[in-house]
Amino acid sequence: MRVVEVKDPKIAHTLFSTTKLWWLWLIVRFYLGYQWFEAGWEKVQNPVWVGKNAGAAISGFVQGSLSKTSGPHPDVSGWYAWFLKSYVLTHPVFWSHLVAYGEVAVGVCLVIGAFTGIAAFFGLFMNMNYLFAGTVSTNPVLAVCAIFIILGWKVAGAIGIDAFLLPLFGTPWSPGSMFKK
Repeated sequence: MRVVEVKDPKIAHTLFSTTKLWWLWLIVRFYLGYQWFEAGWEKVQNPVWVGKNAGAAISGFVQGSLSKTSGPHPDVSGWYAWFLKSYVLTHPVFWSHLVAYGEVAVGVCLVIGAFTGIAAFFGLFMNMNYLFAGTVSTNPVLAVCAIFIILGWKVAGAIGIDAFLLPLFGTPWSPGSMFKK
């Protein structure tokens, strides 16, 4: 089979390979980052997440999720319920801190535009876990925003710290100035 290069449609090129729509990426990034930061900051200040009662909130959340595992079409799949029982409920303080500080870190990175694609990936990962746990809330909207930022990682942080970080660190297929000899 011969190799053929398929050109992107003009809109895809404009969105994902140029900084022409920097303002759009900035709005989506700020919205998503603010949502993550706000959710995480609430948890960091709450003693049932990271204080003396750390683990209480996540244990309650997991118990609620486990109650959604029955019926012909359960909200929580059996394999995910097993993960929640075997790992999250056995170490609630660890997971509580990881969730709280992870949400803050994703939010900060997205707002300042640092490691934007990676931050969006981890935000999407958290969204998927919340959805697997049977919680809808704003998770679908945040997941869609994260997917767009992941697709536009090259330009989504152009107005942000990534303008300096990407040339410095580069990518796995093209090392930045920090790794060139």
